[in-house]
Amino acid sequence: MRVILNGRKASKGYAMPVSRKHGLWLQSEPIRSFLLPVMQTLTVDLGDRSYPIHIGSGLLDQPGLIVPHLAQPRVAVVTNTTVAPLYLDRLITALTGAGVTVQPIVLPDGEAYKNWETLNRIFDALLGSRAERKTTLVALGGGVIGDMTGFAAASYQRGVPFIQIPTTLLSQVDSSVGGKTGINHPLGKNMIGAFYQPKVVLADTDTLKTLPPRELSAGLAEIIKYGLIWDAEFLAWLEAHMGELRALDAAAITYAIHRSCEIKAQVVSEDEREGGIRAILNLGHTFGHAIETGMGYGNWLHGEAVGAGMVMAAEASQRMGWLSAAEVTRTRALIRAAGLPDVAPDLGAETWLEYMGHDKKVESGKLRFVLLKKLGAAVITGDVPASTLRDTLTACVTNGASS
Repeated sequence: MRVILNGRKASKGYAMPVSRKHGLWLQSEPIRSFLLPVMQTLTVDLGDRSYPIHIGSGLLDQPGLIVPHLAQPRVAVVTNTTVAPLYLDRLITALTGAGVTVQPIVLPDGEAYKNWETLNRIFDALLGSRAERKTTLVALGGGVIGDMTGFAAASYQRGVPFIQIPTTLLSQVDSSVGGKTGINHPLGKNMIGAFYQPKVVLADTDTLKTLPPRELSAGLAEIIKYGLIWDAEFLAWLEAHMGELRALDAAAITYAIHRSCEIKAQVVSEDEREGGIRAILNLGHTFGHAIETGMGYGNWLHGEAVGAGMVMAAEASQRMGWLSAAEVTRTRALIRAAGLPDVAPDLGAETWLEYMGHDKKVESGKLRFVLLKKLGAAVITGDVPASTLRDTLTACVTNGASS
């Protein structure tokens, strides 16, 4: 993985790389008067399908970051009814000024619309305008828009280019990177889809300024995940700076996005199609997806469900003899500090098991979980005893509810 730093400016104090871990540069402590890049660029290294992730302010106004990746000067921008009034005209102005023809496709907003019916609205618009194989689809929105646009791009005429412009924190640090695309099914989340990589990812941090606090917290869940599975020093940094992150301090949020994307890019470069190590990125997701499905898509935000799911994973890890009670308490405290639920809804043991049984990590009918050997190191295991799983479910619903 290559890291490219462009255009530096004075920062209030977030150091760029000073040490290495897992082959990646990292920072553990702020250093005053350091220089912070105006725009940072990471590369997801996938050979001839490698692509850049640009992170910074004002990127929507820079068509030069998009145009070189177009097969023809024609795009279809897929967005939703919430994001369109905020950023669609701005993007259209930038692109048309660079000589690009833009077709907007505006969908309803929400996880409840991540389905075949809504996906077909994208296909209807593309077919109605006679979009061609070289027409690029641009996802302007959060994870739902990115996942559906990517799946549409993978399917339309058996594959057209697409670009990710994530506008939520969760999508900037997670769903826009790595090529997972798809839609939900009533029996399971993201069960229908494809691995299909974008040409470029533009994470404009200015879009986070219009994000509701609940959505911001949902994104922080995925950032916490990276610390828990990969980098204990980053986890400690998050504990020290959670207040600044929730206040959208520019230097803090940019560093957190950069470090999160850095970790994910490394993992995806090593295991694009989740045949091995990439599964660790699903910490909390087996429990979390069951929450989303059981409660009805959209009632719990994905990040909220993952936050509660990570507490459950930490609890299970303690019961497996890997984490101490203090480490579980520390994990729960950070989830709470991010404004996330640390208590799971009471779905009932059989319902939990039913929905978790549809998890994509199931092999030969056996549930596999991402747990923690220690804070900063994840493990994938199919050897969680049924009694341990049931005790975890009970503890994380009843004990959490009474705390």
